[in-house]
Amino acid sequence: MLVRSREIATKGMEEEAIQLCADAIVGVRFTTSSVMDGTSEVLAYGIAVKLK
Repeated sequence: MLVRSREIATKGMEEEAIQLCADAIVGVRFTTSSVMDGTSEVLAYGIAVKLK
């Protein structure tokens, strides 16, 4: 499930970068943390950039 969660988080980040007309996403990081027993959250973040 964590792999699937990372895929979903990455896709969301890519979709947002497309909406911003970005050419790339740099500095991508993933964070996973336990929220409660038996649950986790996955965060994906990076910087959307526009190339000159």
